[in-house]
Amino acid sequence: MPFLNSDGIGLYYEDIGSGVPVLFSHEFGGDLKSWTPQIRHISRYFRCIAYNARGYPPSDVPSSQASYSQKIAGDDMARLMAALNISEAHIVGLSMGSVTALDFALRYGSQARSITLCGCGYGSDATGRAEWLKSNAEMADSIATDLEAVAVNYANGPTRLPFKRKDPIGWQHFLDALLALDPLGASMTLRGIQAERPSLYELEDKIRELPMPAMIVVGDEDEPALLPSLFLKQTIPNAALWVFPRTGHAVNNEEADLFNRALLEFLIRVDKGRF
Repeated sequence: MPFLNSDGIGLYYEDIGSGVPVLFSHEFGGDLKSWTPQIRHISRYFRCIAYNARGYPPSDVPSSQASYSQKIAGDDMARLMAALNISEAHIVGLSMGSVTALDFALRYGSQARSITLCGCGYGSDATGRAEWLKSNAEMADSIATDLEAVAVNYANGPTRLPFKRKDPIGWQHFLDALLALDPLGASMTLRGIQAERPSLYELEDKIRELPMPAMIVVGDEDEPALLPSLFLKQTIPNAALWVFPRTGHAVNNEEADLFNRALLEFLIRVDKGRF
């Protein structure tokens, strides 16, 4: 298994294909395998790298809460690129991974050839932020004692039900991934990254200065991400917004074929200077 050392933490990664690098960052409820439909398709044209964030075995699971934060997550991405001698890459993220991709772009901008932000911005809306923070804290407490109950409840949330209705087998794979989460790593991630990251709206001035092309992707039934995605479209100078109909949160798995075609076209247009 290939690992890299990120400030003393081992991160597992996979590196497939050749050409311009595309780096994938996964959501809270998944790992690098969440990107399998994309890597199988995009690696025919690009070099694809996906990794497990800290707290997601076989990557290390630090036991200290201080080892988890949004800044650390972005730095892990930068260290991965440095370890692989990659000076510039297309960055693709879903949910938690999309915020990490955005953080990376804000702090390591010259290394992001483009950014693709999917289902981005949960907890950004001021009217619902307190409840979102509360739910993260409650989930972090519950995971340690009853991971199965948390996983089943999470997988049956309103933004996941479109996936369950249209693709029960794919949804079951998602639930299986939730059930395989490391309880310590998941709870630390919820407390240190999910609950502590800023609202997108707090970053508006910095987001307006992003120079790279951006593809914003959201399902029209992913309500917590709809307005933040529109905000990103309106704020990033060179951004396009893809809204997938009758689709929930995990757009890359729920509508894999549509997403693959949209992503590949975006990457090729960026590299040809036609975006």
